[in-house]
Amino acid sequence: MAVVPSAEAGLRAAARATILQLRAPALHIVDLEREASRLVGSSTVPVLISSRCDVALACGAAGVNLPERDISTLDARILIGDKLVGRSVHNLDGAVAAEADGADYVIFGPVWPSASHPAGDAVGLRALARVARAVHIPVLAIGGVNEDRIQECRRAGAAGYAAIGMFE
Repeated sequence: MAVVPSAEAGLRAAARATILQLRAPALHIVDLEREASRLVGSSTVPVLISSRCDVALACGAAGVNLPERDISTLDARILIGDKLVGRSVHNLDGAVAAEADGADYVIFGPVWPSASHPAGDAVGLRALARVARAVHIPVLAIGGVNEDRIQECRRAGAAGYAAIGMFE
C-alpha cells in the first residue's frame, strides 16, 4: 500500500503499489475531495481515503482507512457499507479490537523508526509477529519499511506493508 498526499503522488506510485491510500490531513475538505476524485478516476489500483468516509463515498473510492483515534470501525461500516474499512493500530489490543469491530485489515506499526512519525516508538518485528498471529485479518506493516525489510515483514507474518517514503 502506498500512502500518498495527493493525486499526483498516487498516480506516480500506482505502478508499484497494489492499493493507494490518500492521506492529506492538512487539506481542506473541498481540496481533499478534488484530489480523491482525480485519483480514483485515474488510478489503475484501488484507492482508500484516510479518515473520511464521506469523501470515500463521494468519489467512489474502494474504502477508508481509519486512524486509531478516529470514528469506530462499526460506525464507518454503517456509513460505507461493504467497502473496505481498515484501521491503523499501534498495539495488539488495538488490532484485536479492530478485527472484532469488523475491520477488513489493520496497518500496524511503526515497526522501525520512521521519518513520517518521528515521535512514534518503533515496536519491532516481534510485536508485528504477535499481532499477525493474534488476528485473522491481513496485517500490513508500516514504519521504516524499505525494499530490504519487506521480506522480514512477511517472515513475521505480515500480509504486506504500507509505506510513505518508499513511494515518494
